Amino acid sequence: MTRLTAALPRSPRRRLAAAAAVAVLLTGLAVVRAPGTLAHGSGSAPAKPTVVLVHGDWADASGWSGVIARLQDDGYTVVAPPNPLRSLSGDAAYIRTYLDTLTGPIVLVAHSYGGAVITNAATGDPNVRALVYVDAFIPDQGQNTLDLAGPDSALSADPTTIFNFVPATLPPTPSTDLYLKTSTFLKDFANGLPESEARILAATQRPATLAQAEPSGVPAWRTIPSWALIGTQDHIIPPAAEQGMAEHAGATISYFNAGHLGLISDPKTVTRLIERAAKATG
Repeated sequence: MTRLTAALPRSPRRRLAAAAAVAVLLTGLAVVRAPGTLAHGSGSAPAKPTVVLVHGDWADASGWSGVIARLQDDGYTVVAPPNPLRSLSGDAAYIRTYLDTLTGPIVLVAHSYGGAVITNAATGDPNVRALVYVDAFIPDQGQNTLDLAGPDSALSADPTTIFNFVPATLPPTPSTDLYLKTSTFLKDFANGLPESEARILAATQRPATLAQAEPSGVPAWRTIPSWALIGTQDHIIPPAAEQGMAEHAGATISYFNAGHLGLISDPKTVTRLIERAAKATG
């Protein structure tokens, strides 16, 4: 600035003209130094919502890895908190407490039993703008997941043929851990995945409990727009059962050729639906 001032001509008229030119130059430099400044009238793009992913039974948050990578590549903030898998009311309370730590709009996504959890966790939360159900339960008030799965579910067989109980004492109590037998896991839970991958998932599964089958509370989908993605090869929540729940909830329904773990076998389709919901409610 000192050099520019010293170089100004002595003539008043010329000094004014030169000063004006310097002012224009400095203004231009200021614009260059603020690349985030938008041109007049362009407005600012709305912030993208945070996407919260909730897993279901016999799984953990790592099942969302393919979806997370794609959402992050597209500029979304993504979190996938652990679902405790202990009781519906307790699991929903934990997820709601987690949601309360976030600021701004939220797209809440769930798989399988996680659908019952978010149905309860999001009730009355003004930050949750969309609910997305992926091969998931969508209960109404008073309904439970065991009944909603229906008689065609692989889980409707004799419990001793599909579960390992921990502790092994029978009959099981509400707090007994229920692990899927490897044969059930491979044939019905992870159908559509390579067997080598399915066996790893079976070995690392987290258990369910009978306490999760308690009646659901007031559903969030009564006031929050919802989307449902139904796997046509799902053996755990049969497509007809999923469709019935989705229609009852007034959800926007889509289908994909996947088994119960479509979030792993086809993360691209799952991501596409989540982003569609985000844009529709943004």
